[in-house]
Amino acid sequence: MEQFLEGRTALVTGAGPNIGSGIALALASYGATVACNDVDLDNARACVARLERNGYRGIALQGDVTAEDEVAANVQAVLDAFGKIDILVNNAALLGGKGVLDETAEAFARAVLVSGLGTFLFTKHVARSMCERQIRGSIVCISSSHGWSASPGVVAYAFHKGGINNFVRAAAMDLAPYGIRVNGYSPTAPTPDNPDLVAKGTAPLLSGRGGRLGGGGGDEEWRRPTHYTGDRPPLVPMGTTGTPTDIGHCVAWMCSDYARLITGCDFVVDGGARAKNFSYMPAPASDLLGPLPVVPME
Repeated sequence: MEQFLEGRTALVTGAGPNIGSGIALALASYGATVACNDVDLDNARACVARLERNGYRGIALQGDVTAEDEVAANVQAVLDAFGKIDILVNNAALLGGKGVLDETAEAFARAVLVSGLGTFLFTKHVARSMCERQIRGSIVCISSSHGWSASPGVVAYAFHKGGINNFVRAAAMDLAPYGIRVNGYSPTAPTPDNPDLVAKGTAPLLSGRGGRLGGGGGDEEWRRPTHYTGDRPPLVPMGTTGTPTDIGHCVAWMCSDYARLITGCDFVVDGGARAKNFSYMPAPASDLLGPLPVVPME
């Protein structure tokens, strides 16, 4: 692969085994040294181990993205180790949740803090380090299709992902004078491809009967169903929403000099899932030519 991120240092938050790990591996594959943050140190270490298995370099960081002292300590640890941060990927978030009738105030608040406050704090501290060193860096905030459209059972998740989308635009305007670009990426139910997850038999989020992101509701007599529970019809025009590897390739490019004038934008790599009209029913994936094979990174 072209090493268009060679010599750059990246920090990825929420570097768990699915999307975060895929992004970290992609950044490393294109030449960056990657610091992997997670509230669970074992997750961060597993991400670094994946990088090292593939011949790349990284460091593991434990930190709660909602605690400013821990955020500042994580940023300082990267600066102490590598002298600078060129790339920040705000990926930390709590997946899932419940609908508006059933979500608790505590769970709602925690989900919003992890995504919203965490994204703000890491952006603030990393951007300040970039400004001080005159680094024209790149910040990518991971949103979701739920930040642009809705499905039941994820009211907190939809709320904070929608907020991320406008945070991207606001931060892009604040940081443009310093040559720092801020963009968003909106995944759409990617199929896990981390070998550690595949070995556990992790299924695609939207596969099979009634697969969904949100949690259940109560059993009151007035309840009405919010989800279709039968076999899912075809949903994606190109037959697949892709994998964390597809996400990683795009994010790495967004952080490169090829994207030097792109800021305040949202990127979607989902096989056309978000673009299609609600009434359009694609053909089954088996009948489609489909996309080119994914470019592997391991």
